[in-house]
Amino acid sequence: MTKQEKVQFVIDTLEEKYPEIPIPLDHKDPFTLLVAVLLSAQCTDVRVNKITPLLFAKADNPFDMVKMSVEEIKAIIRPCGLSPMKSKGIHGLSQILIDKYNGEVPQSFEGLEELPAVGHKTAGVVMSQAFGVPAFPVDTHILRLMFRWNLSNGKSVAQTEKDAKRLFPKELWNDLHLQIIWYGREYSPARGWNLENDIITKTVGRKTVINEYYKTKKTP
Repeated sequence: MTKQEKVQFVIDTLEEKYPEIPIPLDHKDPFTLLVAVLLSAQCTDVRVNKITPLLFAKADNPFDMVKMSVEEIKAIIRPCGLSPMKSKGIHGLSQILIDKYNGEVPQSFEGLEELPAVGHKTAGVVMSQAFGVPAFPVDTHILRLMFRWNLSNGKSVAQTEKDAKRLFPKELWNDLHLQIIWYGREYSPARGWNLENDIITKTVGRKTVINEYYKTKKTP
């Protein structure tokens, strides 16, 4: 298969498996999405979705969030991990949104990445899921699968994002980054991976990855 044929196989397979694409993090608007994505750093989406209702019951907008202390926020979000940094970030960005944006989440990468605790990936998720702007946020699943599928060298998030944007049509970016995440969780996880169930890797995957898989499966 040519590189373009492999890319098309990935697109077609993901579209077949995920014609309807659920959003992993529960939210109701750009602000609650921004906070949820920030909380998801080194934390599962399942856990985040258990914690955000508790936080948003007290503050689901910047104006109410700044009324809470950093310690109060930290106490609620502690199960998500990194709570000292995340609580300061949530409180700090809420104040900036009030002071600079009238309480609204900015609709630009530059504005988002200037906020405390908001990196490029978080900004990309908000831009794509809240505002519909084409973006390709790369998480651990996308990093792993782009390497397994021999579509990127997997050496860095920045390089993987660059490769994904080069290979996939821009109008598909927002759907694809979510479809790849769901596929990675269901069919191509980091642990407990069964190549026989992973049709994409089995069809277009990097030979060294496939060979290593079968090597580890051989009985002594």
